Amino acid sequence: MNQTQIESVIQPQELQHRLATGQTACVIDVRSPAEYNTVHVPGAKLMPLDQLDAAALRREQKEETSPVYVLCQTGGRARRAITKLEAAGVNGCVLVEGGTQAWIDAGLPVTRGASRVLPIMRQVQITVGSLSAVGAILALTVSPLFAIVPLVLGSGLFIAGVTGFCGLAVLLAKMPWNQAGSGSAACGVPDSKGS
Repeated sequence: MNQTQIESVIQPQELQHRLATGQTACVIDVRSPAEYNTVHVPGAKLMPLDQLDAAALRREQKEETSPVYVLCQTGGRARRAITKLEAAGVNGCVLVEGGTQAWIDAGLPVTRGASRVLPIMRQVQITVGSLSAVGAILALTVSPLFAIVPLVLGSGLFIAGVTGFCGLAVLLAKMPWNQAGSGSAACGVPDSKGS
């Protein structure tokens, strides 16, 4: 697997313990606004990976040694975010192992919103599944050349599985229905919702 090796990792339970004992922490969530609005770790600040301004976060970092906890849904985007942050000079980046899903699975408290948008990966599954089915039907009824559609989509899924990067997920995250409520403050600065 071609993933960046992250040196500092924390389990969700340990991070929750640190937050509960009053330790100052910068927790950033690099998922899409729609995913964040559906459910997020209390106090986590939304900084979508495709909009992540690592230099601005570096300027906001109060102490060079204070940790910056980074999470996404399961860990892939958080790893890429940490690579970007470290390249900009942000010190103390810590990957939250398993991301928001591991946090939920551990039964830790979350903030739930009223978002009715499907999670990005479900949108990917629906898009790939429906386009593959249409391509297969067209290949059987119109022209065998339409078999290229499911072949390309299947290859894309294989590459996404191997690399941890899904171009379709990135594209879908930029769609208008996934951008609602994207305004969120940087770490250390309260946002308008107070979450």
